[in-house]
Amino acid sequence: MAQSVLSRKNGVIVGSDVLKLFKYAQEKKFAIPAINVTSSSTVVASLEAARDNKSPIILQMSQGGAAYFAGKGVANGEQQASIAGAVAGALYIRSIAPSYGIPVVLHTDHCAKKLLPWLDGMMDADEKYFKEHGEPLFSSHMIDLSEEEVDWNISTTAKYLKRAAPMKQWLEMEIGITGGEEDGVNNEDVDNNSLYTQPEDIYNIYHTLSPISPYFSIAAGFGNVHGVYKPGNVKLHPELLEKHQAYVKEKINAKDDKPVFLVFHGGSGSSKKEYTDAISYGVVKVNLDTDLQYAYLTGIRDYVLNKKDYIMSQVGNPEGEDKPNKKYFDPRVWVREGEKTMSARVAEGLKDFNTAGQL
Repeated sequence: MAQSVLSRKNGVIVGSDVLKLFKYAQEKKFAIPAINVTSSSTVVASLEAARDNKSPIILQMSQGGAAYFAGKGVANGEQQASIAGAVAGALYIRSIAPSYGIPVVLHTDHCAKKLLPWLDGMMDADEKYFKEHGEPLFSSHMIDLSEEEVDWNISTTAKYLKRAAPMKQWLEMEIGITGGEEDGVNNEDVDNNSLYTQPEDIYNIYHTLSPISPYFSIAAGFGNVHGVYKPGNVKLHPELLEKHQAYVKEKINAKDDKPVFLVFHGGSGSSKKEYTDAISYGVVKVNLDTDLQYAYLTGIRDYVLNKKDYIMSQVGNPEGEDKPNKKYFDPRVWVREGEKTMSARVAEGLKDFNTAGQL
């Protein structure tokens, strides 16, 4: 079981435990879903699903999600809301995660070039936390410079990995563009050829980053698109990942068939076979967001539609004009319905990625 390889069995894990968990995932052929969280409500929905399915989980905040955690009324011109919200969310997750008895990787999602001040601010908080606790606040971050020139992408990623390395902090990077639109980054009109990463690029990244630290993963493009599209509109080729692994293995003369930790972006709407194939080629993390946003909505939507006559006023419903409605409009009631449906969709992902029952 996965917890057998970890020094910290539950709560937020860091450093060598993250590496051990990802290696165990490769060996046992499962991937860990990375859930975009924007509030305490989405956090507990995710943790509940992971606990009930005996699974590790990755909780991640995007720049927009972190700003939402701080509050939409907070100015964000210099990323101050995104930094404050990310730190607040991280401290909340660190406080509550041990109550669920599962290991949690605390991560941040896509950080494009224009958002690097956000990453800088979070790493400032990491270094401060490290001085006080001997570990970074976040288990890992993602830097996404896939829209930039390849050499600059790799060299800048290396600079950030050098900063993360003394803390044994994981860094995820992206090479090859993920299509579609997410969190203000729009790649809907990119050339389809840009969606497919070349094996030479994967080796170049590995060759550059591995002397700095072993704590890194690569989100390689194999036709991935953010969002959900009609079947047939997105051409995924997870078999390309096998070629990447084989190429790196040959170049470094490795014994391991999967020397690279890979990440699957744009996972919402993909087929079970696409997930399974990608995982068999060394994918250890699959991002889920769009499907979960919709799942969260459905619980609240159905509650409102079903209880419409009980939430139109504070007093008075079909049972009597003097009957109080507080127990129907209390936010804890209808927000909980969203948590239930989101949690059920997270559980579905845990089963699809073979994560369920790994603890």
